[in-house]
Amino acid sequence: MASVKLTKVKKVYDNNVVAVHDFDLDIKDKEFVVFVGPSGCGKSTTLRMVAGLEDISDGTVEIDGEVVNDLQPKDRGIAMVFQNYALYPHMTVYDNIAFSLRLQKVPEDVIYEKVTNAAEILGITDYLMRKPRALSGGQRQRVAIGRAMVRDSKVFLMDEPLSNLDAKLRNQMRAEIILLRQKLDTTFVYVTHDQTEAMTLGDRIVIMKDGYIKQVGTPTEVFEMPKNLFVAEFIGAPKMNVMKTNLVREGNSYYVTPFGSMIEVDGIKGDMLKERDIASREIILGVRPEHIVLAKEPAKNTIPVTLEVNEMMGSELHLHVFTEDGTRIIVRVPTIDLDHEQRDSLVSGAKLNITFSGKVMHFFDAETEDNILFPEEEAPAEAE
Repeated sequence: MASVKLTKVKKVYDNNVVAVHDFDLDIKDKEFVVFVGPSGCGKSTTLRMVAGLEDISDGTVEIDGEVVNDLQPKDRGIAMVFQNYALYPHMTVYDNIAFSLRLQKVPEDVIYEKVTNAAEILGITDYLMRKPRALSGGQRQRVAIGRAMVRDSKVFLMDEPLSNLDAKLRNQMRAEIILLRQKLDTTFVYVTHDQTEAMTLGDRIVIMKDGYIKQVGTPTEVFEMPKNLFVAEFIGAPKMNVMKTNLVREGNSYYVTPFGSMIEVDGIKGDMLKERDIASREIILGVRPEHIVLAKEPAKNTIPVTLEVNEMMGSELHLHVFTEDGTRIIVRVPTIDLDHEQRDSLVSGAKLNITFSGKVMHFFDAETEDNILFPEEEAPAEAE
């Protein structure tokens, strides 16, 4: 097995377009790391530089302590699974999985053992004599993974392997990849634009935008302690509600004042503001839809809103509301919390009041959009 280290890795195309900027990351042996971000953020380009499918403009990539910049993909000890499966249509499943081993002149008895073992793990033993056209999308992706498995590679690279599958199959394959990871116990680097995949699969998540790393952390860290507004809005579905308001300090207490309300910042967040001695200032306030609640009566700490759309999602409602100035807010309400009369009253045009606890707020600088409670770590002072 192997670690992967990227140091100041940069990718510049011929037209001077910089796709990846000074990418620094240490991936530990047997770690599952997910690159996630919107289309065009550089995540697949970075993966392809690790694989050797893209030239590196600057910086170094190390696998198992060896710089591999100048090595061919076949010599890097990696196996890659692509988005489009890349199976040979004229070959059987068995021959597709065995193909790379035959190129390496591996004895047929060893090939048989490796292919049948991989097929058993992936649950495709019954399909070994079929051609790819006779398989479903999920089955084809299992074949592609099996082809990578038999190579006994140090690192698995997976480039959006589930994006061509329907929602039900994606959920199923996510679970299968988790089980596969437990069985193989090797290093995985996985690329996706789907933050649900990132949150469920990754030990750590690398969130990218415009070729830059915006945050690296565990799923819990990036969800609960986003370093900046981009991460806060990207992670979570529906995305975090944001609103410009003021953070007001009165003695040892803090309040926010969105849309004329006055909501105290209490709990850990209030304590952190006091410890950092944060002064009153204009901020961007973030609150996740699941942390907003419907208030029975208007009060100092409530915001009057009008219901625009009520989406029935099964176990919960997604209420799309807007404030007096037209700001859109999404509220997630568990259906179990509502009786029939309350549900029937949630129609377009209904006047509601919403509020939220100070414990669940996120505070971002109005200019830099950085989280004022979880700033980037300061560089250690040089020894005198």
